[in-house]
Amino acid sequence: MPPHANTSSGLDLNAVHLQVEGKSLLTIDHVIAEQETLTVMGPSGSGKSSLLNLIAGFLPTSFTVTGDVRLAGRSLLGLPPQARHVGILFQSPLLFPHLSVGENLLVGLRSEALATGSWKLRRERLAARRTTAEQALASVGLDGFFGRDPATLSGGQQTRAALMRLLLSQPKALLLDEPFSSLDTALRGEIRSLTFERAKAASLPVLLVTHDLEDAEAAQGPVIDLGR
Repeated sequence: MPPHANTSSGLDLNAVHLQVEGKSLLTIDHVIAEQETLTVMGPSGSGKSSLLNLIAGFLPTSFTVTGDVRLAGRSLLGLPPQARHVGILFQSPLLFPHLSVGENLLVGLRSEALATGSWKLRRERLAARRTTAEQALASVGLDGFFGRDPATLSGGQQTRAALMRLLLSQPKALLLDEPFSSLDTALRGEIRSLTFERAKAASLPVLLVTHDLEDAEAAQGPVIDLGR
């Protein structure tokens, strides 16, 4: 199916239709532009999570898919997840417990031939990577947290660290699977604003799945309600 016009830099959900075991789940036809957030709402079982799995490359083979998903002009369907350049924030930050906070961020940074070159050059590359991670943490109020155990962080701090890990991986689109739902009311608005601000600064198209109307309003973008 040909993509919509002018979608060379956005996330194009081109006449996407999902079915499972003969049951129709959802139909969506929308282009998410850079710096735009599309919010998809709806009851459990309406296909919200399945849509995210389709885009990210995790949809079970029991589903039938028609239409196309294109990112920056390239079809994602059939590509392995690691080749799609799509970042996901889940309800849980999912920081690796066996790594420090800073080491979690280093996972997001792409390796630049760390095993090649002279010993001095390799050391300089490692130092530069650590500096990048430390600067990313400091930019979200986590200065000095590089060596901290993730278990010692609050929920809001863990979410900020997870967000920066994701952004350091340089995704071309961002998927949000209710990442604010586990935060208390005092933190929710703060982390929500931070996430949308950083996504916009990185010129990312964003797809938000949520049950919360306040999340949708904060996203300041179009809303599709699958329950209507």
